Amino acid sequence: MKNSESKSKSPKAKDPNAYGAEQITVLEGLAPVRKRPGMYIGNTASEGLHHLLWEVVDNSIDEAMAGHCNEIIVKILPDNVIQVCDNGRGIPVDMHKTTKVSALETVLTKLHAGGKFGEGGYKVSGGLHGVGVSVVNALSSYLRADVRRDGKKYMQEYSCGNPLKKVKELGNIVRPKKIDPLKPEEAYKTGTTITFQPDASIFTVLDYHWDKVLTRLRQQAYLTKGIRLIALDLRNDKKPKQYGFYFEGGIASYVRHLNRSQKMIHNNIFYVDKNLNDINVEIGIKYVEEYDETLLAFTNNIINPEGGMHVAGFRTALTRTLNSYARKNNLIKEKEENLSGDDVREGLTAVISIKVQDPQFEGQTKAKLGNAEVKPVVDAVLSEALGIYLEEHPKDAENIIGKSLLAARARMASKAARDTVLRKGVLDSLSLPGKLADCSSREAEKCELYIVEGDSAGGSAKQGRNREFQAILPLRGKIINVEKARFDKMLGNNEVKSLIIALGTNFAEQFELEKLRYNKIIIMTDADVDGAHISTLLLTFFYRHFLPLIQNGHLYLAQPPLYRVQKGKEVKYLYSETELDDYAKANKLSSIPIVNVETDDSVANEEEATDTTSEVQARGFNVQRYKGLGEMNPEQLWDTTMDPANRVLKQINIEDAEKADEVFDILMGSDVVPRKRFIQAHAKNVKNLDI
Repeated sequence: MKNSESKSKSPKAKDPNAYGAEQITVLEGLAPVRKRPGMYIGNTASEGLHHLLWEVVDNSIDEAMAGHCNEIIVKILPDNVIQVCDNGRGIPVDMHKTTKVSALETVLTKLHAGGKFGEGGYKVSGGLHGVGVSVVNALSSYLRADVRRDGKKYMQEYSCGNPLKKVKELGNIVRPKKIDPLKPEEAYKTGTTITFQPDASIFTVLDYHWDKVLTRLRQQAYLTKGIRLIALDLRNDKKPKQYGFYFEGGIASYVRHLNRSQKMIHNNIFYVDKNLNDINVEIGIKYVEEYDETLLAFTNNIINPEGGMHVAGFRTALTRTLNSYARKNNLIKEKEENLSGDDVREGLTAVISIKVQDPQFEGQTKAKLGNAEVKPVVDAVLSEALGIYLEEHPKDAENIIGKSLLAARARMASKAARDTVLRKGVLDSLSLPGKLADCSSREAEKCELYIVEGDSAGGSAKQGRNREFQAILPLRGKIINVEKARFDKMLGNNEVKSLIIALGTNFAEQFELEKLRYNKIIIMTDADVDGAHISTLLLTFFYRHFLPLIQNGHLYLAQPPLYRVQKGKEVKYLYSETELDDYAKANKLSSIPIVNVETDDSVANEEEATDTTSEVQARGFNVQRYKGLGEMNPEQLWDTTMDPANRVLKQINIEDAEKADEVFDILMGSDVVPRKRFIQAHAKNVKNLDI
């Protein structure tokens, strides 16, 4: 919502640091939130559940950015109750002139009410275009707000967004003689504590992920220099977890953290933090030996995954400044072309963080920043600071430009190889691979492509599918690891070429999403080590070279069952160890003997596949452990894994691009040491490892 639409009726505060009822501005009501929660938090699954926590934390971060808070505590309590405490100013509790209720109740019950829309509450805020704590209140079965302010403690409770009673004064603030390490907020003289329990009647998922919470808090700590963020997981009172974050280096520390397992090609991280035209610009840069670019952009601590004006200004300044220095110091020969944007971004790790008073985002998700005035400011700040850095660190400058020159030469060689490939028509979308069993429908939005491991599973899938809308592409062996291969070598792999042709979108500069031939791309592999490896290779391929397919929700992993349990005529398929344990308990079985069935990839027809099936009798239960898709006959594969009415698909999304990039680099990159450490750290968590 634009600022022009949110003018406060309250008089302008004389004191720029004043924060009372006059600074709380009301825009609209709260009624629609419970009826259509997806409009406000995206969905009612895990993403929406965690969004509630982010909203409350963002309010506290806003206090920190305003200079009134230096510590935030996030607790996950039993029953997934969340508590967020800060030592900020505390939400005002005096009467609001417009709503005729307390400012606290106004903030918690009115959508778009807060100190961020009018004058004098917050100069810079990340929550300005957020849904606000009122939505958290509306979607919580219970919420309690505790405020420490003016030497006193106040409290108000809510249910489903409705106040149970008026704000209650709890007495004077008395600092305890001894602070409980699990309740450090008891020492705060001022601040706000929000405790809430998401409504089980609204959310399909109620479990908060500890790692996801830590990742978000770590990021916010990097983006807000000098703030201390503490996370406590108290769901298991016998084994509480505690983690803290504090980074004086800000963005410089963040850049050092990103791609920390990779080797830098220069000695000093570039860093600038400067105010220009009422816009704060903070940028960190480092270059590593790998090929990929890692760029994160933030506005008022809110990530902008689609970039925007700050990213445009950054890229323009980076390319121009490096070319200018290279020309001036004869690092680029007179007849050589300038470095392109792609050249100077190869191996780049950068974080851009700006603080602006009136951010204009495209959409509720804040994916892209639209403020035109930001671009020249970022351009000017980076051009000046990077120019000075290059002059003061000539060895670093030489290494960075040398890396970019190598990228330029590789780009030209790759372009030549690509042109040759395209000229020969290798990727002609009309020349579909012979191994592809295509569907009859030509309506892409209804069609599905199953990428299947091996001829055995491919045979069953072809027989069991619905030929109208399901296509099957069997892969022979494992595709090339694209993390270690450039374009020309990658296209030398027949399986990769077949896959690109089947997709229909073409590749690289010629990629066109609208030409995608299938709405769903489904990876279907065996539930063993080789199957997991093939899935990882394919996910790496799509992540590095067909990212828009993931971003637009087209990529899935099939979830075939692990077990088939039969008693009499009743057959049940179980998809995990947990489901098997639950089934055993429900049927009062202390254990169920399982037989593992091995298959040969040469088995490609229904009769031979059935012959290899082996079952055991366990107290009247026949139990089979599936290790390969080829063990299922076509009817079983359709019933369990391909029938839209029964199947389980896992949609691949990039909830945390930074983490995804890091994991792909560790698992599939050229450096062995980080991969070895990863395996050592996670080996104990692996179940049913086939050796």
